[in-house]
Amino acid sequence: MGISIWQLLIVLVIVLLLFGTRKLRNLGSDLGGAIKSFKNALSEGEEQSKPEPPQQLDEESPSVMKETDADFKSEKPERKPL
Repeated sequence: MGISIWQLLIVLVIVLLLFGTRKLRNLGSDLGGAIKSFKNALSEGEEQSKPEPPQQLDEESPSVMKETDADFKSEKPERKPL
C-alpha cells in the first residue's frame, strides 16, 4: 500500500510541468545556500560558546588587591540580649 516508483515518477513529471526546470534549479540552489548559511551560523555559535582560558594576572598588577590583616576586623559582632 506504499508509494510505488511509478507514482513518484508521475508526481515528478507533474512538478516539472508546473514549475519548469529553471525554477526548480533556482529553488535547489536557494535551498543549498540556506543550508550552508545555517551550518556556518551553527559553527560560529559553537566557537562563541567555548569558554576562554582564564588569564593569569601578575602580582604586581594594579588590578590585583592583596589582602592583609588590616583589612579585617578582629572584633566579634555584639549580641544584644532579647
